[in-house]
Amino acid sequence: MQPFTFLKSKVVPLDRANVDTDAILPKQFLMIIERTGFGQHLFDEWRYLDHGEPYQDCSKRPLNLSFPLNQPRFEGAGVLLTRGNFGCGSSREHAPWALHDWGIRAIIAPSFAEIFYGNCFKNGILPIALDEVAVENIFVAVEHLPGYQLSIDLEKQEILDDRGNRVPFDIDPFRKHCLLNGLDEVGMTLLKAGAIRQFEKTRLALEPWLYERF
Repeated sequence: MQPFTFLKSKVVPLDRANVDTDAILPKQFLMIIERTGFGQHLFDEWRYLDHGEPYQDCSKRPLNLSFPLNQPRFEGAGVLLTRGNFGCGSSREHAPWALHDWGIRAIIAPSFAEIFYGNCFKNGILPIALDEVAVENIFVAVEHLPGYQLSIDLEKQEILDDRGNRVPFDIDPFRKHCLLNGLDEVGMTLLKAGAIRQFEKTRLALEPWLYERF
C-alpha cells in the first residue's frame, strides 16, 4: 500500500451530504475483475450524461460540465471536500479504490460512514473528520480563491493553507502508524513473517502428525 505522509494539493469540492458508495462507484462496475481502472468511473452517474457500463471507453462519453470533477480548475486535485456521512450505504471496498485511482489521497468531511472510513485507511487514503464550521470555511475558500490548496501533514496531524491557517485533526494512533508506513493487513502480517515461520517450525516438531499426508 502507498504510504501517506504529507500532501499538498488542490481541493475539489463535492457539496453533498449522505453520498453513498453506489454514487461513488455504481454497482454495475463491480463486475470488473481487476482492482485498477475504477477512477474513470468515479461518481459515474454524476460525471457523465449517459449510462456507463464496465469496460466502456469513457473518453467518448458526454460529460456533465457542471460536475466539479469535470471542471479544469480542479484538475489534478488530491483532496476531496464534502459533507457529512460520506461513504454511507454498502460496504463495497471498490469505492475507495475508485477514489484512489482517480487521484484522491485525502477526504475532508464532518463525518464518514464507519465501514467506508476504515476502508480508506486500508487503501492509502486519509479521511479527516472536521467540525462543520471548519469544513464550511474550506468550502468558502475553495469557491473564492482559484487554485486553493491545502497541505496535510499526517505526522503533525494538521492542515495548513496558503494563508497560514492551521487546523488540527484527530486520528487513531494505530491507523496513523499504518498509513505513515503503508501497511494494510497483509503488510502487518508480513512484519511477523519470522515469528510465523518459527511457530510453524515448532509446531511441526511437537505435532508432526498434523502434517502427515493421507
